[in-house]
Formats: sequence, C-alpha cells, structure tokens
Amino acid sequence: MTKFINNDEQWRESSFKALIPFIVFVFFYFGFSVATRDFSKVPMTVAFIISSAVALILNHKEKLNKKIEVFALGMGNKDIMMMCLVFILAGAFAATAKEIGGVVSAVTIAEHFIPPSFMISGLFVISALISLSIGTSCGTIAALIPIAVSLSQTFGFSPSVVLGATVGGAMFGDNISLISDTTIASTRTQNVDMRDKMLFSLRIVIVPALVCAILYMLPMFSHVTVSVIQPIANIDAYIKVFPYILLLVLGVAGINVMFLLLIGTILNTIIGIHYGIFDIFGAFSCIGDGTVSMANTLIVAMLAGGLLKMVRYNGGITYIIKETQHLITNKKTCEIGICILVGIINLFTANNTVAIITAGPIARELSTTYSVNPKRTASLLDTTSCFVQGLIPYGAQILIATSLASSIGASSFTIMKGLFYPALLGIGIAVSVAMTKK
Repeated sequence: MTKFINNDEQWRESSFKALIPFIVFVFFYFGFSVATRDFSKVPMTVAFIISSAVALILNHKEKLNKKIEVFALGMGNKDIMMMCLVFILAGAFAATAKEIGGVVSAVTIAEHFIPPSFMISGLFVISALISLSIGTSCGTIAALIPIAVSLSQTFGFSPSVVLGATVGGAMFGDNISLISDTTIASTRTQNVDMRDKMLFSLRIVIVPALVCAILYMLPMFSHVTVSVIQPIANIDAYIKVFPYILLLVLGVAGINVMFLLLIGTILNTIIGIHYGIFDIFGAFSCIGDGTVSMANTLIVAMLAGGLLKMVRYNGGITYIIKETQHLITNKKTCEIGICILVGIINLFTANNTVAIITAGPIARELSTTYSVNPKRTASLLDTTSCFVQGLIPYGAQILIATSLASSIGASSFTIMKGLFYPALLGIGIAVSVAMTKK
C-alpha cells in the first residue's frame, strides 16, 4: 500500500532498511572519533556525505536519477533554506559585532558594575547575556575564556569554577537566543515562531539558571584574595553594545529575526566606520568572512535535509513511529521519546545543532500523532540537546574552553567539575516532562 503526498512524492511502508544510513553515520563518525580519541578527526560533512551515499545506494528498484532528485528536494526544502538564510545573516552580524569590539565592551561594562565577591555568578550572567545576544555559545566561550583565566589569576578563583561558570552561562544564553543555530534548527523543523519557542524554553531553563547563579555566589566558590576596582567604561563601550541590546529587545518584541540581523549588521558597520575600525570595503570583507564562517553549518544542514528526505522516502520515519507505538502511548511518553531521541543523537555526534536537525522531522511526526504542542517540541529538542552537550567532555564548547585555558592547566574534566548548569538543566527537563498531563 502506498500513499501520495502533494501528488508528487511516494512514501513507502515502514522499513528498517531505510535507517541504515543513520546507523552508518553513527558508526562512522562516533566510531572513528572514539578510536582516535579526537572528535575533530572526522569532519561532520564527511560523515554526512558517506551516510548520504549509502542512502542513495539503497532501494535498487528505484532509478538513481530519481533518488538523487528526492535527495536534492530534501536539501532544498524551504525550512532548510530558511534556516540557512538565518545562519548566513547571523554569521554577518556576529563577525561585525566582534570586529567593532562589542563583546569586549560588554565585559568591560559588566566588570565595573559587578562586585568581586559576586564575580563568578556575574561571569555566568555575563556569559549568558552575551551568548543570548550573539547566538553562539562557542563564540562566547572563545571571547570570554581568556578573560575568565585572567579573573581566576587576579582574584584567586578556582579555575574549575570560573571556567565552568563561563561555559554554563554561554550554554544557557545559546539555548534561548533568538539567533542561535539550535533555536533556528528547532523552530524551523517544527515550523514555529522563534519567540514562542524561547518563551516555552524559559519555563524549563529559568529555575535551573537562577539556582546555578545562586550556587556561584556561595563563599566556597566566590572567595577572593584581592580586591580590584575596574575603571568606568566610557561612552564608546555603550555605543558598541547597543546593536546587541536592540537585537535582544526587538527580538523579544516579535520583530522578524532576519530583519533584525540585517539591521544589526548595518548598525555594526556604521559604528565600525565611525570609529575608524574599518572602512566600507573592510566592512564588506568582515561581513563576507562572517557569512563564509557559517559554510560548514550550511553544508551540514543541507546534507542532513537530503539524508532525512531519503530516509523518510524509503519508509524509515514510518518504521520508527510504528515500532515505538507500544512504548509511546500518550503525550507524556511522546515527550520522553523526543528527549531520548535527540539526546542519543547528540551523544554520538557531539553537535547539538546536528542532533536537532536530524531528530527534528521525526519529533514533528511524533508530536502530530500524540498532540504535543510544536512549540513545546521545539523547546524540548533545544533544551535536551543543550543538556547532553554539557555532559560530554568531547563537546565543542568544553574543547574550546580547554584549549584556551591551557595556560592554567585546565582539562575537560577540570571544567566539568565546576560546570553546574547542564546537570541542573537536566533536572529541570525531567520535572517539566513529569508535570505533563497524559
């Protein structure tokens, strides 16, 4: 029996064979990474190319040209293309904001207003706000870890705690940011508004974040050995952070994120030219570099779209839903299933964006079947992937922090000892799902 959707795509009955490309992806990427003890050895794009080739080889009854056409349709899916467009604009905004000194200015302002005894908690909040504004935990960590190391040496803070606070704050901000790639991926795969997803996520993450900030205020973590008064930031610093603030305020107000990113990039360009940081051609170069920096994410998104299209076309999604029906029987168990699905994929790929892009279409099918609000689904996808990402020592965020804090001998496990937020977030997710009515 076959079913036609949009009169141009044939969807087959459930087939385990259609899931082989997923299995190949996991064994190829995770297997080689574990064997070499280096998760940078196998580029994510290569893993997707290999698994996509396997997907095209399957189903010998179908002509290769037809399978390639289906794969291309998946790559060019409107949701994937919208996602890519936001990625491009986000890259341009982040690059110009960094070039004009927006991140450094934000830190300078915060350091002046936060007393040393609250510096660890303040660092968590600063990291969260910057990540919330620029939409990338990795970028925030790269910018703040050198400052965190300096604060540790200046004030006598434990390296584990000061680095953990920085990484945890960045992951919190990234999780709810309107321009984060994880937010973009989760909302586009569920076809919901970014602001609505952020509001749903806040219900889960706000209490864990507040508890985390309070923990960092405890004397055992916030003890300082010296007192240093930071100079008052001049007006230039406030001007340079204005695009961040505008982006955050208008984004929460519901203004289209693509429009905001474009306006933010223009404002950064004007500020940079005004201060002589670059001329108009330097601004063009910076914007170009920012968009190109997103190339890997764009390629992964498109290849994942094509791969998922083939898996769905060959009956893989139908198989997953059919086989999990005896386990997923209501709204609550559906939410549990969605969390487990994205969590396992994140565990093997060490990339929360890829995990969301991969699990998103399956989660959408399950949510439709069991009447889970798609805004809720988008929130669960993002928060669960953030939770898992913070628990793995081979995640990009921790690896970046480790490399930048090598001067004080920090390791992945050193950072994880002071990284409280992911564990608290996991508790928040469990409580939230437990409270869901069946």
